[in-house]
Amino acid sequence: MFGMSVADTIRIILMGIFILISIVITVVVLMQESKQKGLSGAISGAADTYWGKNKGRSMEGKLVTITKVLVVLFFVIAVVLNINF
Repeated sequence: MFGMSVADTIRIILMGIFILISIVITVVVLMQESKQKGLSGAISGAADTYWGKNKGRSMEGKLVTITKVLVVLFFVIAVVLNINF
């Protein structure tokens, strides 16, 4: 081939995945709603609403789960890329 070893090829593929995950994390975080409720949230008791009880099943809950999974992948790939193989 072009003088590239298997380790170099794997490193290039992982770097591409790493960059893609970085971009997706940025987009997913920006899509999430703000956690600030201000004074109205403290007065009305927003945790007792339907959306507060079913937050894990809503789109917001899915975005939070996706963010957690992507962050774990981000750190695992970062560690693997720092290993000299």
